[in-house]
Amino acid sequence: SFFTRMIPVLIGFVVFFFVFLISGMALLKERTSGTLERLLATPVKRSEIVYGYMLSYGLIAIFQTAVVVLAAIWLLDVEVVGNLFNVIIVNVVLALVALAFGILLSTLAKSEFQMMQFIPLVVVPQIFFSGIIPLDSMADWAQRIGKILPLTYAGEALSAIIMQGAGLIDVGKDILVLMIFLVVLLILNILGLKRYRKV
Repeated sequence: SFFTRMIPVLIGFVVFFFVFLISGMALLKERTSGTLERLLATPVKRSEIVYGYMLSYGLIAIFQTAVVVLAAIWLLDVEVVGNLFNVIIVNVVLALVALAFGILLSTLAKSEFQMMQFIPLVVVPQIFFSGIIPLDSMADWAQRIGKILPLTYAGEALSAIIMQGAGLIDVGKDILVLMIFLVVLLILNILGLKRYRKV
């Protein structure tokens, strides 16, 4: 059914949305309160700061992701044809991408209000171009947009695992693209901190 096809994408979207929002708001609060500025005054490298945030918030994101996935599957009584552990792995990778995305945009936002304004620009398009509406039925420009959004690849991987019983090797291409997103966002985060420290 249409609802069954939506479930994998919706699980990924909920994971992406909450991790993005929480990580972005938390880091923005640390920046506006002066914590990040004091941290940047130390000899710590920008990359170490980014990795530290990714590690600390990443652990929270992993726990949150597991809760969201298990709650969605059990409460909605979703039948998972594939391995449930594979579903969690894909969502954890997506959560790390959302975490890096949230940190990046929090370095650009000047206030909580501006961070909230990023949601319609970054999060909302993900839901329309991620597979809930089949990309094949959209115009060429819409399909091209869908191919540059991480939730598109997470949705394809989750749909294959949940509905067709695919393994991690079968969805390896989608996971690889998500990892590329993660690496690129980490690099942009490190470069983005140059705004606050020139050395």
